[in-house]
Parts: sequence; structure tokens; C-alpha cells
Amino acid sequence: QVQLVESGGGLVQAGDSLRLSCAAFGRTVSTYPMGWFRQAPGKGREFVAAITWTGSVIDYADSVKGRFTISRDNAKNTVYLEMNSLKPEDTARYYCGTDPRPDWNPSWYDMAYGGKGTLVTVSS
Repeated sequence: QVQLVESGGGLVQAGDSLRLSCAAFGRTVSTYPMGWFRQAPGKGREFVAAITWTGSVIDYADSVKGRFTISRDNAKNTVYLEMNSLKPEDTARYYCGTDPRPDWNPSWYDMAYGGKGTLVTVSS
């Protein structure tokens, strides 16, 4: 069993930066692809970014391309999301997720493990 714990959220102003972390416990996820997802108030959960186990980026959502960067440290069993130039529309609870399938197509609704999220609020 894998437990994922997100951290790093908070209240920031538009234009600020935040770095989210997602640590895995229970077993190593160093060979799993991992993803970040978010859910804004009143909206569905959407894909943000995903990364292969080797550290290659799978994809970013169009809304975050050029502003967000996903990375991972397999030695620490942790994946990161560096968020720059934050906008009020980035306000959401951010979740990480993973699945042991190497060809996993990142989707919150089709994965093995997900965290409880960390809240990011961006004020204008």
C-alpha cells in the first residue's frame, strides 16, 4: 500500500510562487509515473502535470504550461510541483497521484493511489 502526503500549499498573492511536495510512504514509488491534479471550488478534478519514473515530463495542462514545473527525487520518494506566476484561477486543492503501470495515462479517475491534497489560494 502507498500513502501519498502533499504539503506546501498556502495563501499567496497573484504573481507569487509556491513549491508543492508529495511524499510517498509505505513502499517506494521510484519506478512509478506520478501526477499532480487539482480541484477548484465548484469544479471537477483536473490534470495538472505528470512525470515518468525516470524524470521525463509526460505532459502539462495547457493552463499551466510555462509557469509550473514538475520534478521528482526518487531517493526521497518525493515529487514536486514548482508553481510560478500564480494566478487567482490557480486557486484549488492540489493532489498527487500515482499508478504502477508504466504506460499509465494520468487520470485521477484511473489510478491506484492518491493523496488528500494541499490547498492553494491565490489572491488578486
